[in-house]
Amino acid sequence: MVFPNLVTVLAICAGLSGIRFGFEGRFESAVVMVLIAAFLDGIDGRLARLLKATSKFGAQMDSLADIVNFGVAPALVLYAYLLDRVGSLGWIATLLFAIACGMRLARFNVLDEAHDQPDWQSDYFVGVPAPAGALLVMLPLYIAFLGVHPTRTMAMIGTAYTVLVAFLLVSRLPVYSGKSLKIPGDRVLLVILAVVLYFLLLASYPWYTLTASAFAYLAFLPLSMRAYSRRAKLEGEKELPPDMD
Repeated sequence: MVFPNLVTVLAICAGLSGIRFGFEGRFESAVVMVLIAAFLDGIDGRLARLLKATSKFGAQMDSLADIVNFGVAPALVLYAYLLDRVGSLGWIATLLFAIACGMRLARFNVLDEAHDQPDWQSDYFVGVPAPAGALLVMLPLYIAFLGVHPTRTMAMIGTAYTVLVAFLLVSRLPVYSGKSLKIPGDRVLLVILAVVLYFLLLASYPWYTLTASAFAYLAFLPLSMRAYSRRAKLEGEKELPPDMD
């Protein structure tokens, strides 16, 4: 039980270190630390299940770590770099994102305990998940690291964008989770190669890769909503009583 909780604590340390680097002006290091925190936070639960070391204490620790790493850390780093240029509006957007992330995580915990929903709906998140929200909200930072100089206009756009991501977190938007995705045996090698290629691009061209990933995820959201609507219509037709004529 110690190891998964240790990973959770390390994730919190990484997220808080990202905040420190942000206020020291070391913004690239700050973003890297937030990304490391997101990675560690994403694997601690899986490690606990793999090691059969799940516990209520670990679940509570994970929830607290999620708020720090996915809500507070990315929002404060973005504020320190860009949003403070518009004063109170930037701070309001920062608060909205952090609060929305906390509400999103609380709703996830409640829905995770619900057992009255159809099995197929478990393939979809309700709203953008917190880890994805953290990666999305830092998009202005990725763009700035590509050479775009931060200005007040960019700060205004970043403020509006932060509020948009906050609403995506608490929205009812169905987002495909990929939990039940099955890869055919003849395509496993292609998938492995694609994953390796992605991480190589991430290591070699981090800001280009993260920028493209954020835009790709935003483009994916309407497709996910359309797929959910089609599936809901199909399942509704299956539940209709047979024609008695």
